[in-house]
Amino acid sequence: MDTLSLVELGWQAWVTMGIVVAIFIVLMCTRLPSDYVFLGGLGVLLISGILDPFEALSGFSSQGVVTVAVLYVVVSGLKDTGGLSWVSRHVLGRPKSYRKAQMRLMLPVCTLSAFLNNTPVVALFIPVVTEWCRRIRVQPSRLLIPLSYASIFGGMCTLIGTSTNLIVNGMVQARYQTDGLNMFEITKIGVPLAVVGIFFIVVLSRLLPSRKGFDEIVSDPKEYTLELEVTPGGSIENKSIEAAGLRQLPGAFLADVIRDNRIITAVAPDEVLRANDRLVFVGNIDSLKTLYGYQDLRPASDQIFKLDTPRHQRCLVEAVVSNTCPLIGKSIREGNFRDRYNAVVVAVARNGERIQGRLGDIVLRPGDALLVEAHAGFIPRQKDSRDFYLVSEVGDSSPRRFEKAPVAFAILIGMVALASLGWLSMLKAASLAAGLMLITGCCSHANARRSIEWEVLLTIAAALGLGMALDKTGAANALAGGFLSLSGGHPWVALAMVYLITSVFTAAITNNATAALFFPIAMQTAEQLDVSIMPFVMCIMVAASASFATPIGYQTNLMVYGPGGYRFSDYLRIGVPLNLIIGCVCVALAPLIWPFSI
Repeated sequence: MDTLSLVELGWQAWVTMGIVVAIFIVLMCTRLPSDYVFLGGLGVLLISGILDPFEALSGFSSQGVVTVAVLYVVVSGLKDTGGLSWVSRHVLGRPKSYRKAQMRLMLPVCTLSAFLNNTPVVALFIPVVTEWCRRIRVQPSRLLIPLSYASIFGGMCTLIGTSTNLIVNGMVQARYQTDGLNMFEITKIGVPLAVVGIFFIVVLSRLLPSRKGFDEIVSDPKEYTLELEVTPGGSIENKSIEAAGLRQLPGAFLADVIRDNRIITAVAPDEVLRANDRLVFVGNIDSLKTLYGYQDLRPASDQIFKLDTPRHQRCLVEAVVSNTCPLIGKSIREGNFRDRYNAVVVAVARNGERIQGRLGDIVLRPGDALLVEAHAGFIPRQKDSRDFYLVSEVGDSSPRRFEKAPVAFAILIGMVALASLGWLSMLKAASLAAGLMLITGCCSHANARRSIEWEVLLTIAAALGLGMALDKTGAANALAGGFLSLSGGHPWVALAMVYLITSVFTAAITNNATAALFFPIAMQTAEQLDVSIMPFVMCIMVAASASFATPIGYQTNLMVYGPGGYRFSDYLRIGVPLNLIIGCVCVALAPLIWPFSI
């Protein structure tokens, strides 16, 4: 293939490169949403005639983009059934040292992230790890960065581990008209990289900071009183309070145990729980929301199960009692709260005051904050009501359908098996799994819609259009020629340059967009060198995902930034050397696993 020089390029190529540079600058210097910026750049290419409508919109029909969208529904099914919560609670345990705690956390997270999207895995583990750190007396900042990094390591181990791999695979399919990569092709290099990464973090854990988390600095002064009941036959029955993990809860504590109409106060850690024990917790909304979704505890009020709508269609709502509420001066039971509002009070907060007695016997006062389980329709009905102030939904609070968790895991395993054995393409296997999640009730239609991250999909689709423009106008060819001249025509050096430039830009903008933009340049480089594209494909996948040096380089890094109380420099201190090590190992191994010779 002939190489173009920059001076031979037409105006279309220069405009395309100018738009790409402008996108990078806007994203680094402003807080504009990435989908707005990329769609704006794509719009300029369409209006100027550089891309026709079919080319500009081709990214929206990409197999990679559609597969990513469908997998969001699959993960939502696992989350809604509480399957991920079960894994997080039962694998961490009580390690005897800090390094064992790191291994206990990173290995299961890495394994989960190999088959699930990184974002929901990290979102689920953040509160679990925070609570776990309290129990084992370790600052959360010592384990939250390893949590994020472990999810990135896992994402590099399979084709579905991260959306970046699916996007690159989709571009390979479109460019070369092939079936693309199989499920475990990237595993050949992903597993060694994950081993190196985990070893680096464990050995050099002193580089991790010890800081106060955001929840330790800013605490919610509102303390609710929540009453839950030990489920008969559950895993915590006949266990002590400590063994059940109900001591040293972050932001909450167990105040009383009610057993056979007898109240046990100042509960000892060795107190053994019995079936139908009523546990009274006091704490902030986030901690109590976590407890409320605990599989082995159920709402103490039997009124919960008498509401009109199925539990999985309800949510938790915060509502403040107004001074005109007709229930003022009456207990929750006497006021017939359920019949009046088709909702049930599950917790009450009163100006920092510890409320004594059973929940149903609490007499309401103006200003009481109620935590209510209700159908989502409760919010629009009561927002303009004179009975309540400040009616708002508690995010991600729908009760889990734990009985469906085995079904959700079976669907996930089936999807992986069908794709890895080559019986179905990744898109078909994921579509089948998503359909089964909906048909079996593992995921509701409403949650399926909400689970799809449209900003991510729009950014990827627009970036694919920009990548096509770089290829069509010859800009990718010219840039690849620049790489070749700088590398002296040596494929290993050219591969290192492709990895480096992809890694640098991933630290500044989204990983999927970077992969889409630099993929055509990497392919042009391989084609001009007349070598196999596979080492370049793998390096693009890894470099676009292995972003450790900044909190904005990867979404999971940003997710742990606040809870860990981190500073920007914390990521640089451990992330820069980790980036360099992963990059060197990847560039060294890729041509050995997939030789340059065609």
